[in-house]
Amino acid sequence: MNKLPDYLTPGIRYIIIAGLFFAVMQIIIKELTQFHLFQIVFFRSAITSMVAMIYLKRHNIPILGNKKRLLILRALFGVIAMTLFFATIQRIPLGAAVSLKYLSPVFTATFAVWWLKEKVFPIQWLLFGVAFAGVFILKGFDFRIDPFNLFLGVTGAVFAGLVYVTIRKIGSSEHSMVIINYFMFTASVLAGLAMIPYWRTPNLPELAALLGMGTLGYFAQVFMTRSLQIEPASRIAPFRYLEVVYSLLLGFLFFREGYTFLSFLGIVLIVGSMVVNVFLKQWGGAAGAGEGIKE
Repeated sequence: MNKLPDYLTPGIRYIIIAGLFFAVMQIIIKELTQFHLFQIVFFRSAITSMVAMIYLKRHNIPILGNKKRLLILRALFGVIAMTLFFATIQRIPLGAAVSLKYLSPVFTATFAVWWLKEKVFPIQWLLFGVAFAGVFILKGFDFRIDPFNLFLGVTGAVFAGLVYVTIRKIGSSEHSMVIINYFMFTASVLAGLAMIPYWRTPNLPELAALLGMGTLGYFAQVFMTRSLQIEPASRIAPFRYLEVVYSLLLGFLFFREGYTFLSFLGIVLIVGSMVVNVFLKQWGGAAGAGEGIKE
């Protein structure tokens, strides 16, 4: 048996697997257009919430946590971000939807300046500007993305940025599974209530797809969390962007989603600028960019 390269540490392998699981989950979401968005959010959240509660009970970890207000705030931000992201998955090409999601570090940094008093260096603002230039190129040259769906995607990234900053504010005072459970339980309750008027009883293949989607989401979350626990965030962060590559490939294979050169250039500018930002933080970068906001 060939030995894996030394740079493929367990943490990096976990984040690669997590990205693949997230991408396959997104394919299922895009395929299940016969179900209302709220029903999809419910199935995605309920499975993870049930498993998280079992974990917390078995390990005698208090479910309610310590910083309840911040935990609730993080959960609400997460529900909005996830719902808007799922909406864009169903409405626009998959690769474009995932690329817009990865604008979140821009808003994480912006909110961190205001809320956490952290410093963002000029080179990072330049990279953020390049990312937004990519958004305008993507929108301007991909006519499958109308202004409303672009608004949904960017707004979802805004709330994802608020999620990351809120988690930073919570700090290490809460177990990671407590934070996940607050998010998933809140999403289950809110989506469960909202889906009642739109409920559609799934047949067996559809039920299997819905349960598979929720299960994939849970394992993706587990692998991502485990990766963050055993590997420095700066080392694994670039590999998170493999999710965009997976989404582009799977979108083409399953839905024949192609991109013009200019729309693909927009995606490259969005993702590329965020990857460079990660490396600047990892290596220290010019003017101490390594001290900037972490994802």
